[in-house]
Amino acid sequence: MTDLDVSPAQRSARDVLAWGRALVDPALRAAVDRLPESMRSIAGYHFGWWDEHGVPTGADAGKAIRPVLVLLAARAVGGRAEDALPAAVAVELVHNFSLLHDDVMDGDATRRHRPTAWAVFGVNAAVLAGDALMTLALDVLAGSGHPAAARGIVLLSAAVQELLDGQSSDLGFEERDEVGVAECVRMAEGKTAALLGACCSLGALFGGGSADQVGELGLFGERTGLAFQFVDDLLGIWGDPAATGKPVHSDLRNRKKSLPVVAALASRSQAGRELAGLYRGRGELAGSALEEAAGLVEQAGARAWGQRRADELLAQARTHLRAAGVDPVAARELDAVAVLMTRRDR
Repeated sequence: MTDLDVSPAQRSARDVLAWGRALVDPALRAAVDRLPESMRSIAGYHFGWWDEHGVPTGADAGKAIRPVLVLLAARAVGGRAEDALPAAVAVELVHNFSLLHDDVMDGDATRRHRPTAWAVFGVNAAVLAGDALMTLALDVLAGSGHPAAARGIVLLSAAVQELLDGQSSDLGFEERDEVGVAECVRMAEGKTAALLGACCSLGALFGGGSADQVGELGLFGERTGLAFQFVDDLLGIWGDPAATGKPVHSDLRNRKKSLPVVAALASRSQAGRELAGLYRGRGELAGSALEEAAGLVEQAGARAWGQRRADELLAQARTHLRAAGVDPVAARELDAVAVLMTRRDR
């Protein structure tokens, strides 16, 4: 047992996520209501609030992990969650901006067990809706009246630039036969970890934390975010479609160079060489080729490597959380959310 282990009396990670979702949703809806109707209808569909005709639904709106990290980080440094609500809404808007664009770029027709926005409204409309959410995120921060708003905008904008750079690298990898493990990790640090680090930094900033606390909590978020990406890439190959909302082997189908795939290709093993042969083809992998590719990644040791790296990164995140010297109750809840993020369905 460590000082971050969750006691039976502590709220579970799922309870914390439900609390955060309940706090953020009204403010998020109020922000989206300010969009032009053309953008609002698409955004609301994407968030799961209504169908393509505007009829309310009970669709899955996601776990709200990023805004919850903001709220918990604010509490961790002695602030109130409500004080950080504009920052929480902003990061959820940015996250969903990236999802709308990712679905278009990856050609994913399904998210959260329903058709993606571009599949319903068209590519151009979905891209514009994503742009609208990004602009709205900065507007929410600017209009918050919080003394840290200006610094928060700079911090969030920097994270978005890293996210875009990571996404650019990810797309570039699709055109290359060889990708190094180190550069693939750097891509994940930008595409995923940067925004999760910003969530914790923003929360600490809006909660009135010291510069050291803002920095340490940001590193906690970044390490957790990178661990999350390792796990997400494992689920992209072996995840249960009922849990992920995407077809089994979805990343392999498009010959995506995810972390475990790149590790397998770089392994210099027989399995890695055979996988490279499969990946040199054109078009989608299908049928038995998908099963073969998944088996080769595992035979090359990349599945175990990815699981091990996720655990190592979670340990590093916990070190930064301890170094932040924050409220122990909020720290335990931050840790519980990090564990939920990095130990999903393995």
